[in-house]
Amino acid sequence: MKYLYFPGCSLRSTNRSYEESLLSLFNFLSLPLEEIDDWNCCGATAYMAVDEFKAFALAARNLALAERQVGELSQNLIEVVVPCSGCYLILYKTNHYLNKQAALKHKILTALQTIGLDFKGNVSIRHPLDIFVNDVGLDTLSTHVRQPLKGLKVACYYGCQIVRPFESFDTARNPSTLERIVTALGAEPIDWPLKTHCCGGTLMGTIHDVGLRLNYVLLKEVKKRGADLMITTCPLCQINLECYQNHMARVYSDKLNIPVLFFTQLMGLAFGISGKELGIQRLFISPSKLMKKKAGEAYVQA
Repeated sequence: MKYLYFPGCSLRSTNRSYEESLLSLFNFLSLPLEEIDDWNCCGATAYMAVDEFKAFALAARNLALAERQVGELSQNLIEVVVPCSGCYLILYKTNHYLNKQAALKHKILTALQTIGLDFKGNVSIRHPLDIFVNDVGLDTLSTHVRQPLKGLKVACYYGCQIVRPFESFDTARNPSTLERIVTALGAEPIDWPLKTHCCGGTLMGTIHDVGLRLNYVLLKEVKKRGADLMITTCPLCQINLECYQNHMARVYSDKLNIPVLFFTQLMGLAFGISGKELGIQRLFISPSKLMKKKAGEAYVQA
């Protein structure tokens, strides 16, 4: 099976390490991945509140491009891999609505036709978590582990968007795909109730005090429950939780110093992929000393 890949804007800018680690994993696991030609911004969640039709149209163009790239000969659903939580939500939502709402589909198709595109509805939007757990399989993932993660306690953070409102591959109230992957890697996922609570998203840039408090509460709970590090699936969550910890230390007089990795980076480290390939050097808080302390001399420096 060949997957088409929608990077989204943040994986080519502020969160390059997410793309680097994702592509390294797909290559390591021999999963064929082909980028969608001439993709555009997904429309993001903010556009929905400004102009819903334009947001749908932006997203639908990417779906139409995916269909055109594979061609009319495809007999199966076209699998589009979308790692960014915001991109995943809007592309999944657009695909879902176009297949359920005839009036919206007619309006969108009319807009697409003005630029020479069409959309048949032959697309499936997939998150990498879904691919790794349900296509590759946990047993296969565990056979690839080369670096010991035993003793490492991991807080799995989903954020708001990949399991709500659509339960496409996991449950909304208590998702478990991240925990299942962490367990397959030999580490220990902690039990904590805030794994789907909002980090505040763009509040860090609009109402900063509120955003800072929301992220501090998440990190404080993680530390309280004894986690060594956090993993996440969302570019914006990763920035909010990692990059403002020095500011939190000044405001709340509490030095947290908790590494926040993309789940793909932790997977790559467990598989023995080099830290540089995974973008570990781009992190503000490196996990290398922590992991070496937990794993001892068996850990190869990232």
